[in-house]
Amino acid sequence: MKWEVVIGLETHAQLRTASKIFSGASTEYGAEPNRQACAVDLALPGVLPVLNREAVAHAIRFGLAVGAHVAPFSVFARKNYFYPDSPKGYQISQFEIPVVQGGRVDILVDGVAKTVNLTRAHLEEDAGKSLHEDFRGPHGEPSSGIDLNRAGTPLLEIVTEPDMRSAAEAVAYAKALHTLVVWLGVCDGNMQEGSFRCDANVSVRPEGQTEFGTRCEIKNLNSFRFLEEAIQYEVRRQIELIEDGGKVVQETRLYDSDKKETRSMRSKEDANDYRYFPDPDLLPLVISKEWVEKEKAAMTELPAEKASRWQSEFGLSAYDCQVLTQEKATADFYEALVSQLNKDQAKAAANLMSGDFASALNRDGISASDSPISAEQMVQLIQRIGDGTISNKIAKEIFLVMWEEKAQDLNAVDRIIEEKGLKQISDSGALEAIIDQVLAANQKSVEEFRAGKEKAFNALIGQIMKATQGKANPQQVNKLLTEKLS
Repeated sequence: MKWEVVIGLETHAQLRTASKIFSGASTEYGAEPNRQACAVDLALPGVLPVLNREAVAHAIRFGLAVGAHVAPFSVFARKNYFYPDSPKGYQISQFEIPVVQGGRVDILVDGVAKTVNLTRAHLEEDAGKSLHEDFRGPHGEPSSGIDLNRAGTPLLEIVTEPDMRSAAEAVAYAKALHTLVVWLGVCDGNMQEGSFRCDANVSVRPEGQTEFGTRCEIKNLNSFRFLEEAIQYEVRRQIELIEDGGKVVQETRLYDSDKKETRSMRSKEDANDYRYFPDPDLLPLVISKEWVEKEKAAMTELPAEKASRWQSEFGLSAYDCQVLTQEKATADFYEALVSQLNKDQAKAAANLMSGDFASALNRDGISASDSPISAEQMVQLIQRIGDGTISNKIAKEIFLVMWEEKAQDLNAVDRIIEEKGLKQISDSGALEAIIDQVLAANQKSVEEFRAGKEKAFNALIGQIMKATQGKANPQQVNKLLTEKLS
């Protein structure tokens, strides 16, 4: 039997505010346990929550960015559940009337475009954290502890429709969403610190069936790799279970990254289990048109808008644009490059940035804003390729030298070309002499080419480039070799 996978994601993005969503306590990461939990966070008697205006502004900007409806009127509700890390015995969230309704995120998977529709995005507070592993009590005994520093931290929970059909699509969506919230400045996107984490709802059904299968929710996936591995395991588990005559039970599961498997955590609750009701301590949230317009005016060009402009203005591919808009700092670096180049050099700049530049950033684990090479130096490198001084191959060598030595001088490209003797050989007379020597030494390849073997031509090119230490002008070599062989 062929199976279809159905996936929906719920993503918690921690909003980038200095204080919590309903109190003035700090949201700074890394403080000692329970040093950033005030009376409101601890739910002491008589305290009242006050909504953080900046958290609402972030929600508005996100809603505008995904083309959603920003509700002029929304309501906060109490979601009742009893965990040790939730001091109030409930979480302040939104249920029936969320602040952001609908929306979409466009993704690219293996060169194919797809739209993931959003159901909603709502504001809520985070819970604290239960400490179990390596925790000791006052007498050194194994114990559990509670850290309430995170309690009350503002979250935007972003919920998709069940539109994704593979782990690859889910990862592509999560990456696109991560890029967007960081680009907007509404979330720092630090997955290690829990600022961006996903819950995956996974089910399977026979291909062609319209009715959804029973879903399981995998909680708190804080890396793209874990998200992919967890979904792939859960899909296999559910299919094997059904094919062996069993039934999938609706439940919440956790992913064990060491064993690379999901395991049962608890039976899955439905909305009615939480006994939602409007929070009597908070007035309805009213968002005026003027406020929405103000936030819209303050927004920068979005990744999708920038990618569309680059494709039409510079002829870049969808893949190039995807790489260049994964991070705002990278996009800004590319903009700085093309502003100093001719339009016909924009593609060469994109190739360099999506190739060697992106590899170097990934290898060193840094952002484009921390690049040891400046945009001005990259401009000079591209110009030297364009005027024939160096080849693309030599440009890669120069790039690596500049990166490793963290060259500060603006004329680093010309300096390195001079110091290492990397100038491209474009003199026809010099090239003809070298080609004649290669042809004389490789008569077998010449005969094979004349017998119709095209690969022999590439072998001769390789020998010529080897003889010139990669400095020969490739276009001229092709032209001159073709003339001599014919």
